[in-house]
Amino acid sequence: MCGIVGVTGRADTTNLLVNGLKKLEYRGYDSAGIYVSNANGEDHLVKAQGKIKNLEEKITDDVMGTTGIGHTRWATHGVPSIENAHPHFSEDHRFYLVHNGVIQNFKELKKDYLSEVTFQSDTDTEVVVQLIDRFAKAGMDTEQAFKKAISLLKDSSYAFVLMDRQLPETLFVAKNKSPLLIGVGEDFNVVCSDALAMINVTNQFVELHDGEVVKITPQSISISNLAGERIDRAPFTVDIDQADADKGTYPYYMLKEVDEQPAVIRRIEAKYLDHAGNIHFDQALLDQINQASKLYIVGAGTSYHAGLVGKKLFEKFTKTPTEVVLASEFAYDDPIIEDQAFFIFLSQSGETADSRQVLVRVNDEWQKPSLTITNVANSTLAREADFSATLEAGPEIAVASTKAYTAQIAVEALLAVAMGREKTNATAVNFDITGQLSKVANAIQTVVDEKGKIEELALATLRKTRNAFYIGRGLDYNVALESSLKLKEISYIQAEGFASGELKHGTIALIEDGTPVIGIITQSKTADHTRSNLQEVLSRGANVITMVSEDLANSTDDILLPVVDEMLMPLVSVIAAQLLAYYASLQRGYNVDQPRNLAKSVTVE
Repeated sequence: MCGIVGVTGRADTTNLLVNGLKKLEYRGYDSAGIYVSNANGEDHLVKAQGKIKNLEEKITDDVMGTTGIGHTRWATHGVPSIENAHPHFSEDHRFYLVHNGVIQNFKELKKDYLSEVTFQSDTDTEVVVQLIDRFAKAGMDTEQAFKKAISLLKDSSYAFVLMDRQLPETLFVAKNKSPLLIGVGEDFNVVCSDALAMINVTNQFVELHDGEVVKITPQSISISNLAGERIDRAPFTVDIDQADADKGTYPYYMLKEVDEQPAVIRRIEAKYLDHAGNIHFDQALLDQINQASKLYIVGAGTSYHAGLVGKKLFEKFTKTPTEVVLASEFAYDDPIIEDQAFFIFLSQSGETADSRQVLVRVNDEWQKPSLTITNVANSTLAREADFSATLEAGPEIAVASTKAYTAQIAVEALLAVAMGREKTNATAVNFDITGQLSKVANAIQTVVDEKGKIEELALATLRKTRNAFYIGRGLDYNVALESSLKLKEISYIQAEGFASGELKHGTIALIEDGTPVIGIITQSKTADHTRSNLQEVLSRGANVITMVSEDLANSTDDILLPVVDEMLMPLVSVIAAQLLAYYASLQRGYNVDQPRNLAKSVTVE
């Protein structure tokens, strides 16, 4: 949620800030703003409600500077408005601050320290910038005042970038729980929530850890902790092709990312498999995870749904009991943890706040080994887990996750088979994961090539409906949950996924004449049962769409899915569901990539 950019040492700072914010639009926002200054003390603050184009319209030719900060805000404290948009400023207009995160004790701070200050906004962020100003007026220099204010923040998440009009070429930066990177340039430096925002000017980035404070000028980067101890950290290279972060000829990122999934599967094969079919994970990881008496898969949203499929894969190929937990629930639950437990974290961004809260408990309280499977190699979850594995999916910009979901399942499958082979489990030993993943890539391509037919089905069934249901059994039920999430999050159709056998236990009461019901049938053991359930809803007037693997299909089925091993069919069936959701959203006139009220990376609990 929210996006931060900062630049010092560039004559084109205003353009860099605006373009950087555009790259962060995928994170979700309802207002935006920039503040720029130069060495002569000339400065400009511009803020706008709504999209960045509204901000651009307010930026005149004289809004120029060599240092600046920018922000896209997602409303938490205070409604979306120009007053509540960032950057926020101190009462005397000396300090300007952008912030991602939540200040839990802002009311207490406001009461204890700032009772005489006239506030311009309803935000928790303004409390922090007013605190900094108070401490500066008491005689502290800017860095001291910044650290003093941070020290008073209790149980809070933050990524801050601060500017001082008296130090117009300096950025002061700090983070806790919210992601922030420093980009290293030649005679300039940048700050951003995501490397994508500044990858066009540098591919060298320095990661920041919680509790660190940074002072940045065009020529220097100085990192310390709150105690003042200096920290040296070398930059790392972010290997992102800028073309991967652009839509190209596609109307929306989501469609581009759906189409990229065959290539993602092939990249995963190249990463984890050799020509002999051997699977390559860190041997220390395999040794550790195979000692586990129970696996816990932790995720949120789409990652949670990928974990449900992963549970079936791990239990099938490793015979290890596996539990899938919602991060937001598990973080504050009081579970009984197995002595030989092993935790697997699934996260597209590697910055999911709820999952990170669970990982903190895993490391500090339960002291259990862990693995993060993520799309971002240097993310917080990747750094703080004992092991990490990358998804190789490339940048995923659309809010609705597509290729990260299939990548998570593919990596889970590879890990499960690798574990099973180490355990000499016959099922895993004989499973041709190399051949099957190649089939999966081809099968996904076949479904992607059927866009026209899927678009017609969406037009006939979903364009005007208020609600819809996905049903299936076993793995098909797991996919039904993800499919319904895709539909509801971008088309705003009230969609639910149900185990088809549960229809008789209440859900069928919701079926009315014309209600769309999408049945997923890819598992031979339960195919006839799901077809029987579809007859039940048909008899009550449902408008049925069937998504069926070709070996189980009949002449009346709507979407035929190429056959791969049943354990990997979720990788194929979900593609049709992603496209149905895409076209439903498009036909209803919505912004496919930026659905209302949603953000790509949920970095607050």
